[in-house]
Amino acid sequence: MNRFLKSIKSWFRKKRLSMSDAVVGREYWSVHISPIGLLGSLVAFCIFLFLLVLILVAYTPVLDVFPGYRTAAERSQDALVEEIMRVDSLERRMNEMLLYSENVAMIMDGRTPVVPSQKVANDTIKLDKSLVKPTLMDSLLRAQMEGEGEYSLAKSLGESAAVERSRVFAAPVEGIITRQFSREDNYLGVGIQASPNAPITSIDEGTVVDIVRTNDKGTIVTVQHYDGYISVYRNLTQVLVERGQTLKNRQVIGYSSMPQVGDADNPLFEMEIWYEGQAVNPEMLIVF
Repeated sequence: MNRFLKSIKSWFRKKRLSMSDAVVGREYWSVHISPIGLLGSLVAFCIFLFLLVLILVAYTPVLDVFPGYRTAAERSQDALVEEIMRVDSLERRMNEMLLYSENVAMIMDGRTPVVPSQKVANDTIKLDKSLVKPTLMDSLLRAQMEGEGEYSLAKSLGESAAVERSRVFAAPVEGIITRQFSREDNYLGVGIQASPNAPITSIDEGTVVDIVRTNDKGTIVTVQHYDGYISVYRNLTQVLVERGQTLKNRQVIGYSSMPQVGDADNPLFEMEIWYEGQAVNPEMLIVF
């Protein structure tokens, strides 16, 4: 036991470490340090060296000098190549879309479309437009689209707003329709004979986008609904909503104008429904 304690004490006992000339016997440098202190100094030096290497690797391009490691310039070049490939792909897609639009326009003008032939040069497709001989099917399709057939564009545009015929809205007011929807007369809504000062309610949930006060049509309120429909309410007196306000289904918007009895030409209340820029007959979507 005493021997063990003596060996431990020897680790903490300072010893003289010196450097001298072996020829002349002159001492140049000396220091007193214990073995445990020398070991601690070596450990601290190793830790310092490790931290220094980490800092050099993290904040300096020292790894670029090692063979097999990609330099910052090479990594930037790789990223640039990826961006060029992405832009080239977008350019191809845009060229295809432009060509498609041009072909549709040429068909509608009665001209022959073009066909792309791909010539790859510098990773970019160039379109070589050459005429395609018109076929009988092209002529028949153009006649159908321009005429009154099943594929008529005019018919499609006229009925595009009624795509969702299964969609049913709530009636804005109780009354009798005295003026019906008519594109020929440019009357794009319905006129309803309702009780004087009857409450007008929203046909569905939505947001008030416009409120306009006029001399001949009273106050006009426009509501944007969440599924692309727009409803317009005309001939209102007292308005209970504000622009930007969110409405619930059947929420009161205001009251119908003119206390006197209306007629077919001047109904007490008028409303319109629009879908994707086209007027829709409200009777197709509302049970009055």
